[in-house]
Amino acid sequence: MIRSVVALLAVLLSSGCSADAVTAQPTLDGQPPIVIAHRGASGERPEHTLASYRLAIDLGADYIEPDLVLTKDGVLVARHENEISETTDVAGHPEFAGRKATKTIDGQKVEGWFTEDFTLAELKTLRARERLPKLRSTEYDGRFEIPTFEEILTLLAEVNKGRETPVGVYPETKHPGYFVSIGLPHEAPLLAMLDRFGYRGRTAPVFIQSFEVGNLMDLRAKSDLPLIQLMDAEGGPADRPGTSYAAMTSPAGLKMVAAYADGIGPNKAMVIPRAALGRLGKPTGLVRDAHDAGLRVHPWTFRRENYFLPLGEKGGINPAGHGDLAAEIDAYLATGIDGLFSDNPREAVVAVKGNGK
Repeated sequence: MIRSVVALLAVLLSSGCSADAVTAQPTLDGQPPIVIAHRGASGERPEHTLASYRLAIDLGADYIEPDLVLTKDGVLVARHENEISETTDVAGHPEFAGRKATKTIDGQKVEGWFTEDFTLAELKTLRARERLPKLRSTEYDGRFEIPTFEEILTLLAEVNKGRETPVGVYPETKHPGYFVSIGLPHEAPLLAMLDRFGYRGRTAPVFIQSFEVGNLMDLRAKSDLPLIQLMDAEGGPADRPGTSYAAMTSPAGLKMVAAYADGIGPNKAMVIPRAALGRLGKPTGLVRDAHDAGLRVHPWTFRRENYFLPLGEKGGINPAGHGDLAAEIDAYLATGIDGLFSDNPREAVVAVKGNGK
């Protein structure tokens, strides 16, 4: 805990704030923060692959996070987006050239290949590739399939045998409103699959997350599993035109969120924004206000590459080089966050364990 206090002190001093009352804040329930492996150990393996999830588990992550989209035949699979040209080799498959299309997703024109235009059998002929090749190794490109949600839960069932504390799952419903509009809603297959693998009740090792509101409300009406309202630093829910995430983070907005969700997953800049020259600024009151509303706070996303780190934590000028991710995490832990998403569970677990986990 000493390290987190020092980190927060440095942040406040750099922003010109008095250090007289600097105190590391507790989590909502007083329990150690959780480490959520963002798309698995996606800083070291192609994201959303069984290899990425397995490595994250081996590195000590508390939860693994699959983003879920649907196939033409209604199967939940893990991809960052339903458009898959960035994360698979689909463009190199001439048999699927005719599937390339332009669609409107959440009000934005998107060109490429989409999971909802492929059966599961067809998607299984593709192979995953690194989404950030300018920052990360591509040595594992072409080795791994697109996993189904069932395969991910099967992996967890296997690794959790005999574990006193199971590794949890933290699925995100991607573009749920869009998928409803094409007759492929997430809710029924998601809840059915979780129930089949024994995820039931408020204490089940699962959080279901979404950037949309209606999807979470529908899930709350059908289930008592823990839910997380995701929030970005700009914009608002695709299914709530005229509503901004900024308004949702006001004390009144957070009380409304607490009526259907158990926590929020904000862009980390909403907890500690960047100040001049890209340094960490002064923490906002978001964690305090969310805790006052009874909500957990799990910010995203912590990455070790210099490209993503605050100025003070960069390890040089090479964007792909690695900086001091632990120092950045320490500053956030001092605000009382209840967990965090990281592409690098190796470093994140060490940072959190060093603060009392």
